[in-house]
Amino acid sequence: MYDGVITEKPAMRLGAPPTLHRDHALFLDFDGTLVEIAASPQLVQVPAKLPGLLGELADQLEGAVAVVSGRPLAELTRMLAPFAGAMAGQHGIERRRSDGSTIRGATRPELEQIRPEIAGFAARHDGVILEDKGGSLALHYRQAPPLEAECCTLLRRAACASGGALEAVPGKMVIELVPRSGGKGRAITEFLAEAPFHGRVPMFIGDDTTDEDGFAAVNRLGGISVRVGDGVTIARHYLTTVDDVLSWLARGLAR
Repeated sequence: MYDGVITEKPAMRLGAPPTLHRDHALFLDFDGTLVEIAASPQLVQVPAKLPGLLGELADQLEGAVAVVSGRPLAELTRMLAPFAGAMAGQHGIERRRSDGSTIRGATRPELEQIRPEIAGFAARHDGVILEDKGGSLALHYRQAPPLEAECCTLLRRAACASGGALEAVPGKMVIELVPRSGGKGRAITEFLAEAPFHGRVPMFIGDDTTDEDGFAAVNRLGGISVRVGDGVTIARHYLTTVDDVLSWLARGLAR
């Protein structure tokens, strides 16, 4: 996960990303990057043109396109069908390679131990939504902002009790408990070691704290990191909204 070592800057001070080129390996976050964030994960609307756009981009880049998300892989597959390209789910805990083969990490026993307590907390607090992804847990408090501190305290305490096996990662009105062995940066690095990503210039577009370790990995490799929306970030380029991302991707296709 991102350790905060690289100097951060306000996103709005950054310039627009360069035009997409055929030698790029393109990595894309999902929520807040390709789709608008909704009140709960189940309410997200996928633009009708998005699966086709991803497929066309993959054709143009010879398969070197991957969606890298905190959502479970099965959920991404369903929401983005018929796109059949590479994906990483649950912050890299599970990956679908470009050839369709799938890699899944084992569920941490520490997560199994804390799951009932977190589920009970969500059940007792109106507006708090537990998203149980199997290999990771997320507490959404978008519908209950006053409970932010309690949600964060609970998951950070669980991370401390895990002896370093788990990490509490804050996001936009959500905090997630994920294995420390995961991370979007690790997922991107693993993709880049494989065909068709290997030897290409990596580009990662994301919008949240959970994307910062992906930016860090891409920056270390001399690639292109792009933050969507406001916030302090280590990304080196900036796009304003989801619509801007989709327009930028479409312009890449037109070349």
